[in-house]
Amino acid sequence: MKKIYLDHGATTKMNPEVLETMMPYMTEIYGNPSSIHFFGREVRKAVEEAREKVAAAIGAQPREIIFTSGGTESDNLAIRGVARALRKKGNHIITSAVEHHAVIDTCNALKDEGFEVTAVPVDEHGMVNVKDVEAAITDQTILITIMMANNEVGTIMPVAEIGKLAKERGITFHTDAVQAIGSLPVNVEEINCDLLSMSAHKFYGPKGVGALYVRKGTKLKVYNFGGAQERKMRPGTENVPGIIGMGKAIELAVTDLEQKTEQVRKLRDKLIDGLMQIEDTKLNGHPQERLPGSVNVSIQYVEGESLILSLDLKGIAASSGSACTSGSLDPSHVLMAMGLDHQTAHGSLRLTLGRDNTEEEIDYVLEVIPEVVERLRSMSPVYACKSEN
Repeated sequence: MKKIYLDHGATTKMNPEVLETMMPYMTEIYGNPSSIHFFGREVRKAVEEAREKVAAAIGAQPREIIFTSGGTESDNLAIRGVARALRKKGNHIITSAVEHHAVIDTCNALKDEGFEVTAVPVDEHGMVNVKDVEAAITDQTILITIMMANNEVGTIMPVAEIGKLAKERGITFHTDAVQAIGSLPVNVEEINCDLLSMSAHKFYGPKGVGALYVRKGTKLKVYNFGGAQERKMRPGTENVPGIIGMGKAIELAVTDLEQKTEQVRKLRDKLIDGLMQIEDTKLNGHPQERLPGSVNVSIQYVEGESLILSLDLKGIAASSGSACTSGSLDPSHVLMAMGLDHQTAHGSLRLTLGRDNTEEEIDYVLEVIPEVVERLRSMSPVYACKSEN
């Protein structure tokens, strides 16, 4: 049976070149980068070279890159760090209704410490309106955190405009770019962001490592203690192989980016066109301003989990939303914020393409999904009522 991976939004397969670069640092080059002897200095040099690669990929300076364990830790460090550092200046944070839970849950946790959080709405395409962000600003606003691209529906947010607004108002701006790196050009100067989160396993790097860009001069109060690593912002012995792998992965990800994403974009459009031929199917997310590999549809009269399990039996790996909330029975907060009702939101299917997918695979997927949908609908009493009417 064919096995087709269409869940690149959850994670990507590590690039063999990345693994090859990491291997020596898991075996013969094993020094602690904080040690001052030869073994340590050798590893420290490699870590700093990886930092330079990450910084270069987003138009930053190497000293502005803090290595973390991934996107969730980066979001936590950014939001909690700014909130506590600027507590005397104000207690208001602006975010959006469709952020990843790494941002939503962190903001909600800060409410227990007296912070106020405004989650601006999105339109039917999952897009934040800059005017809504502007209207939410108060004299107490210290932080705006809006993602660069949504992880469920792929909508690309107007972060450059939001960053410009934040800069004009003297408000710190953070963006979660976990889904954007490797799919879109990312430049911190063009975005006008003060902090930016990223995670290596989303762009063909290893799991368990990420980074936070912190613009020089940004106020950030740390919440972990115990070492001087990462300029004391993220103490603890570095994940050296992971950092080395992240440096290589991001270097490969941004090289010939447009050329690499064009093929993915073509396959995405073919997949969308084919899926929209299925009766009572709705495309979720912005029709144009969306990630090159992102497809999200709601198929009426079909329960999303049943659809995904059926596709799995046919060798197709898909999801209904974020892998981080796969254990929840609640409908997607993203789709609900876009105005979908419970039933439609529960019938959502997320297919995220990557660079290894082929046209033959998409042809197979477009052959299988209509068959599966027809079979599931044939067992649906709701669909039977609809057909009778």
